[in-house]
Amino acid sequence: MASAVGIIPARYASTRFPGKPLKLLRGLPVIAHVCKAASKVANLDSFHVATDDERIADAVRAHGYSAIMTRNDHKCGTDRIVEALEKIDTNFDIVVNIQGDEPLIDPAAVEKAVDALKESSADWSTLCYPISVEAAQDPNKVKVVMDRQGRALYFSRAPIPYPRDNYEAEYFGHIGLYCYRREALLRFASLPQTPLESSEKLEQLRALENGMSIICVKVAGAAPGIDTPEDLLRTEEILARREA
Repeated sequence: MASAVGIIPARYASTRFPGKPLKLLRGLPVIAHVCKAASKVANLDSFHVATDDERIADAVRAHGYSAIMTRNDHKCGTDRIVEALEKIDTNFDIVVNIQGDEPLIDPAAVEKAVDALKESSADWSTLCYPISVEAAQDPNKVKVVMDRQGRALYFSRAPIPYPRDNYEAEYFGHIGLYCYRREALLRFASLPQTPLESSEKLEQLRALENGMSIICVKVAGAAPGIDTPEDLLRTEEILARREA
């Protein structure tokens, strides 16, 4: 059976919300909530936080989880994951990129993505969920269209597919969790940015433009992430309701 490791990239210097991994939610740092969720993913053999900030590493370790220090000049989370992977002794078959700003991520959804990659011949797997026509118009919500086997044809900030002649199109939003085969991840990281990636600012398009396949697993909905202080307050309210 293929082995899988989870890596959670986390940096302090967020443009919109500096220090958000250490902001408190119900008395715990955001990054500790993410680790708690990752610890419930049954088909991960281990997981680690990859960070460039000692304060984040200290907080992770204080709550009993593993942190790996990485450089502070990475352009994206994927590059940080590759560096962290080089520092892990075990050669895992599958690498899971878990977003460090999604404390409400569903462990069962992560398990589905890992299983889908293990059971397919795809290079990557990811998650998607049905969204409304209105939500599809939002460029901040990434959309995906798939073939009949569930493999991604294209990701876009535009509403795809286009509903010509009043066709009732079905829209799927993309959830930014990725599972990679180790070889595919290392190859991806070695490739230069591609035109579509640069246009849409979506790095998964680099994989598609270079012939890699991405299997999409459908789930019911997306866990809200934290990009702003307002998101933090909303997440606090959600957690408070769950604990009530």
